[in-house]
Amino acid sequence: MRKRVLFSILLIMIPVAMVTAAGAPLAAPGWTANTWHPGYEPLKAQIMACLAGDPATYGVYFLDLESGKSFGINADLPIPQASTVKVPIVLYVNHLVAQGRASWSDRVAYQPATDHRTGAGALQFFARPGDTYSLRVLSNLAITLSDNVAKAMLVRHLGASNIKRFMASLGASHPNINGEEPTTARDMAIYLQAILRLARENPELGWRMIDDLSHTIWHVGLPGQLPPGIQVAHKEGDITGVSNDVGIVFSSHPYILCILSDGQQDIEAGFRKISEISRLVYDYQEQVYRSLGR
Repeated sequence: MRKRVLFSILLIMIPVAMVTAAGAPLAAPGWTANTWHPGYEPLKAQIMACLAGDPATYGVYFLDLESGKSFGINADLPIPQASTVKVPIVLYVNHLVAQGRASWSDRVAYQPATDHRTGAGALQFFARPGDTYSLRVLSNLAITLSDNVAKAMLVRHLGASNIKRFMASLGASHPNINGEEPTTARDMAIYLQAILRLARENPELGWRMIDDLSHTIWHVGLPGQLPPGIQVAHKEGDITGVSNDVGIVFSSHPYILCILSDGQQDIEAGFRKISEISRLVYDYQEQVYRSLGR
């Protein structure tokens, strides 16, 4: 309950960091370059030093949710999205429910010929032809277990072209729905900001999605080296050569951090690097706000 109250307070502050349809951060009312904006060039330099010599290619995007300040490193570089694509797909379900165009109780029948997938998830092991699952269950499984069958069923039910149009309407430059297709670190941040807007405008839906993202079984990237008790609403994804994690870190001064990588020789090493960068960002964010007396 205390976390929910604190986050409700944060949502009142969220307009500081909301974005235009094109994804550009909006400045807080009354803030100028001469006020107490935190500076992030030293943090960007730390991350670049951390990545120096790494054989993989990284795309990074950071957004401070209090000041609206952001920076990127290869933020617009196309990188395979892997299972991070499930974030905008499930966000689209929430969008339809919020508009009354869908209900969480709507059910989708499993069709093995089109829906069966291997890899992550549980439905591949026990779903039988004709079994039906609600949109709520499929959305939950797609996020918390990264269930590939659930994702396939959602895409078939919702329509691939409809999902792509939704992604583009938010300002994404690469509105793709297959994990092997590219996204960018900036695109992923756009989706996460849309979740925060949802939480502000429709707390029941937004909170539910944030809660699912905060309780995924894959929890080694962004939260891997953070102090216990820090809530991280995030989605990891990996395919051959790719380690990705994107999320919202609800520290004392919350922020969005998206880290994508390609050319990984060791997937787990990629997630360790992501956790290392995440800790650099967390430590800097705490330190810079302390130095500003906040």
